[in-house]
Amino acid sequence: MKRHIPNSITCCNLISGCIATGLAFGNSIEMALLFIIIGAVFDFFDGMVARLLNVSSPIGKELDSLADVITFGLAPSTIIFSMLHVMSYPVFLEPLRDYLPYVAFIMAAFSALRLAKFNLDERQALGFIGLPTPANALFWGSLIVGVGDKLENHSWVLYFIIAGILISSWLLVSEIPMFALKFKHWGFKGNEVKYIFLITCCPLVAIFGISAFAIIVAWYVILSAIVQQSSTQK
Repeated sequence: MKRHIPNSITCCNLISGCIATGLAFGNSIEMALLFIIIGAVFDFFDGMVARLLNVSSPIGKELDSLADVITFGLAPSTIIFSMLHVMSYPVFLEPLRDYLPYVAFIMAAFSALRLAKFNLDERQALGFIGLPTPANALFWGSLIVGVGDKLENHSWVLYFIIAGILISSWLLVSEIPMFALKFKHWGFKGNEVKYIFLITCCPLVAIFGISAFAIIVAWYVILSAIVQQSSTQK
């Protein structure tokens, strides 16, 4: 019986992603983000429970990736899709309003590719190579929920969104090493980057609210790149 518990939690992640996608198609962006976050909680606990019960299995790993494609790939892409339908367009792009929003699903495809690579990449035991899909999903969800209504009336934002989709897609499958918040010990030495990241996140949340999570993900990518550059120069 216990071997089914982690997979049941993973299925709850998948169901959360399906609900988030349906809500995003209905333009209920805040609720869609909430269910992405709920899915992330299930995603965190399924692996932990599998290790605690010592019931990890290949099918659990594959099921986890399938759930993540929905919750952290399709759902945030649908949030962007819905925003692209209602925002202002430059006059010369107005005829493409019914078609351009589908560009958002490029990110879903790259999320699936990133998860497939993750399953095969043995380098990612203690860190990540490329942007994790939950971080990417949280970036877009919090950005659009936090400031989307302030940006919808500015036609120049369309260029930012399209560029952002392409940059996110590249980051998902890039070879940039990114640190994971996994601690072998709680001492500061050896965990400097992780503690600096966590300490700087607190005031951002206090100041910017829900939008802070988009800033935090951007800061995470920048800090990872700085660490990589520093290690390369040594």
